[in-house]
Amino acid sequence: MRKLQAQGVHHITLTGADRQTSIDFWEGVLGMPFVFDQPNLDDPDEGHLYFDPGDGRLITVFTNEARKPVHNRTPTDPGCVHHLAFNVSRATFSQVAERLTERGIGHSGPKDRGFMDSIYFKDPLGLLIELACYRFEPPRGCSHADVMIEAHRIRVERGDYNIQEVHLADAIERLVARTQQTLSSDRGS
Repeated sequence: MRKLQAQGVHHITLTGADRQTSIDFWEGVLGMPFVFDQPNLDDPDEGHLYFDPGDGRLITVFTNEARKPVHNRTPTDPGCVHHLAFNVSRATFSQVAERLTERGIGHSGPKDRGFMDSIYFKDPLGLLIELACYRFEPPRGCSHADVMIEAHRIRVERGDYNIQEVHLADAIERLVARTQQTLSSDRGS
């Protein structure tokens, strides 16, 4: 059977509470520009807000003025969304804990994930949000996924528990050796 080949995330739609709660969080806290809104074309009682998460794609939120924010954790049953993760720069990541604390938003503090650093907190409706910062830049012509696949292979070859910075560095070296041309006969010196 032939695949239905995905080429990236088009958008993610969340069920929100009232309009202002969504704007205050997605644009006010996370800095995602509020791009446009229109009615939910499947439910005339709901609004449909569109935010740019920074890559030109979309996070959208269905809103209804009768719904109020809930501060409990969203369900994590099978089939439910556990969390959403957004990329931030190293400069921003170094400020996340302080800025969340200034706003009175509880958070996990920085977490070492080997190939990235993360911090977790909840949106006003209880959805877990992760802000993540890669510990590497992929070489020219390669994606973060290219580096991660190669780092995984190296980690497995070595029998290591999880991907660490040494795996990333070695993966980048392998990718550069495969994709970059050189006149040198011995790249290893």
